[in-house]
Formats: sequence, C-alpha cells, structure tokens
Amino acid sequence: MPVQQQSDRRSRRSRAAMERALLELIGERDLNQISVSDVTSRADVHRSTFYEHYTDVHDLAASACTEMFDQLVAAASALSAAGRSKGAAHAPLAVLFAHVAEHRALYQALLGPDGSARVINHLLQRMTEAIRLRLPAAAESVGPEGGTADSAAAFISGALLGAIADWLRHGCPGTPDSLSIAILPQLAAAARSAGLGD
Repeated sequence: MPVQQQSDRRSRRSRAAMERALLELIGERDLNQISVSDVTSRADVHRSTFYEHYTDVHDLAASACTEMFDQLVAAASALSAAGRSKGAAHAPLAVLFAHVAEHRALYQALLGPDGSARVINHLLQRMTEAIRLRLPAAAESVGPEGGTADSAAAFISGALLGAIADWLRHGCPGTPDSLSIAILPQLAAAARSAGLGD
C-alpha cells in the first residue's frame, strides 16, 4: 500500500477517534470544561496529532458535528424553499425541530449557555448561506430599504437559531409540530419581508 494511502487512513482514523472522544466527553460535562488533553487521552492519540487536524476543542466540536449540522442546514434550506406560503413551510419547520429534538443533548451542550460561541457562529454562517442561496434573484441586489439578500438570510437564520436555542433552554416543551405552529406566523412575516413570501 502506498505511503500516502496509509497516511490518509491513519489521519481519518485519528480524526474519527478524536471526534468520537469529544462526543463522549460532551455527554459527561460541559464543552467549556473539556480540554485538548481530555480529548487526546480519551482518543489515545498524541497532542501533536490533535493540532495537525484542529486548532482547539471548539474547532473539533464544529467538525465532530458536521453531519448533524448538515441535517439542520438542509432542513433550514428546505424551509426557505417552502417559504412562499404558511402551509408549505409548516412541514419543513416541524422536520427542523424534530431533528433538534432527536439530537437534543448534543445541541444543548453546543448551543446552551456553556456551549461554544464559535460553534454557534459556524452554524449560523452555514444556515445563512443555505438560506441566502434560496432567496429569489431579485433579492440579490440592494432592496428599496437598503437591505441585501445576505442580511435577510442572516435575519431568518438568526431567528431560527434563536428559536432553537430558546426551545432547548426550556427543555423542548411540547412537540416539534406545536412549536412550528407557534413560530410560523413570525417566520412567515420575516420570509415575506425578505422576498420569500407571496
């Protein structure tokens, strides 16, 4: 086997071990109480290996949650695509909150008061970009009020992330369906003002 392939496999194994270790540690304590040494000890890798792949624990957290965040971003993107009517937006919004409920403990650890501002910013940027890509072409230019598609997408993704964080903070009361019904009027108004609505 070529040396490069062996190196790539070793690198993938190390990354997977560190990501697994972090997710296990998050199940035991707050993210801000987890050190690089905790991760490397649990993953059985050298500290230098950690820094070959990540800048710090927050960088590792964003990477470890990529698949989960991909699902959330896809749900947000589907929501923005359906944003032209309240009825069409209800189902994707319920799917988004069902996804959060399914991964509740991890989202609470990452987005809660002891979470990571850098992970939150990473997620917010990804959601904003996914929503911006769904905005009508007319919204790409500066609008009559001076806003752009970027600021409209940031507003909508910020509102979604704020609703998610608040729901988590209160222990996810009700159901994803009931929460989506409760916030849909405000989200629909924001979508209409951003050019997504009728």
